[in-house]
Amino acid sequence: MDPEIPPNKTVPGAITRSRPSGVLAWMVALVELTKARLVTLVVATTGVGFAMAGGRIAWLALGTLGATASAAAGSMALNEWQEADRDARMERTRRRPVPSGEIAPGAALALGLTLASGGVLALAVAVNLTTAALGLAVVLLYTLVYTPLKTRSPLATLVGAVCGALPPMMGWTAVTGRVGLGAWILAGVLFLWQIPHFLALAWLYREDYERGGFRMLPLADRRGDITVLMVVLYALALLPVSLAAVLAGLAGAVYAVGAVILGGGLLLSSLTLARTRADADARRLFVATLLYLPLLLGLMTADRRVSAGEVAVASSTAVSGGGSIVAE
Repeated sequence: MDPEIPPNKTVPGAITRSRPSGVLAWMVALVELTKARLVTLVVATTGVGFAMAGGRIAWLALGTLGATASAAAGSMALNEWQEADRDARMERTRRRPVPSGEIAPGAALALGLTLASGGVLALAVAVNLTTAALGLAVVLLYTLVYTPLKTRSPLATLVGAVCGALPPMMGWTAVTGRVGLGAWILAGVLFLWQIPHFLALAWLYREDYERGGFRMLPLADRRGDITVLMVVLYALALLPVSLAAVLAGLAGAVYAVGAVILGGGLLLSSLTLARTRADADARRLFVATLLYLPLLLGLMTADRRVSAGEVAVASSTAVSGGGSIVAE
């Protein structure tokens, strides 16, 4: 873990900014510190897992998503605290709140620890221990393994992909209390999707990552041979894994057609980058990944079939004599 920056100094190379003068400016800085867009993605994929497992209880959904958002936001804040000095060297990150001096390192650390621990505790109390354990695993992997490994090995990308694959599992276990087949399928889709998504970004910003001292694959693979091979292989693997939801009875024919079309488009974009190695095609692939995931998960949720998780919850409710908590 990188040493904390003295509170009265900015990181060398950072762009200095005046301290926030109002509540609005402070809130904007907090949004940047906690990487709200990534937290939104985490919450959305957790929600998909919850819906695909047949979750229908409003308070359980709010508790699961709110606590997951807290744990994710805390992890992001801790990540920015850890990487502040490296962020200051990179063009795309040097305006972040800690390296720019908008938020003191100590405050970022305190907020990160509070949000992360509070989120995991809330999952344990308001949801269940299985979901809390998965949430804790995400926090620990992201802050103690993924973040420091980024400066040592390109394998950090795979660890980061594991972190991103766990939230839909958490949504599933919030409903069922166990990790079922549907949870593994959703996690597989998220894991595989992240590799072309992130490698496209790493290829685009390879020089910037080098300035920051991060050991991304494109820096160890200057010609890009291994990078584009990984992009193509993971995009190709997404096709059968995404269709596994149909074979498992989680989604229907409409989703199947959409998964083939979306997967084929992503694979075509990956093959184009493999052929050209051009930054423009890396950017197109990155955009393609941004379109692929919400469209695929949206189709899956819209064309959802009664899942094993829903059947288990319905059966459990019937045995206990409680009211129905799932549709139909």
